[in-house]
Amino acid sequence: MSSPTQRTLAHLRKQGYLVAITEKWNPWAKIRQDLFGIVDVLAVREGETLAVQCTSGDNVSKRVAKIAESETVPMLRKAGWKIVVHGWRKGANGRWALREIDCS
Repeated sequence: MSSPTQRTLAHLRKQGYLVAITEKWNPWAKIRQDLFGIVDVLAVREGETLAVQCTSGDNVSKRVAKIAESETVPMLRKAGWKIVVHGWRKGANGRWALREIDCS
């Protein structure tokens, strides 16, 4: 099974974005750290920068709340970034379904 991040990367590449993983493992603190505390994937295409928080379908509301509480969001909005949460859930048909929440 692929991770939510890997599914997001594939989805965004199909849409013509140049993508990069910005979440990093901190071995000293033994935690994953997101860019600006909220960005797992950064995607760009002409005239657009997209910051994505990737998660499972069950954790979408927690990630939306995390973004709402972030002190970095106002600056990202001023810079013109679109901020979204990608929640992935496997449907009854066995296919992965994306739920995208715009937090811009």
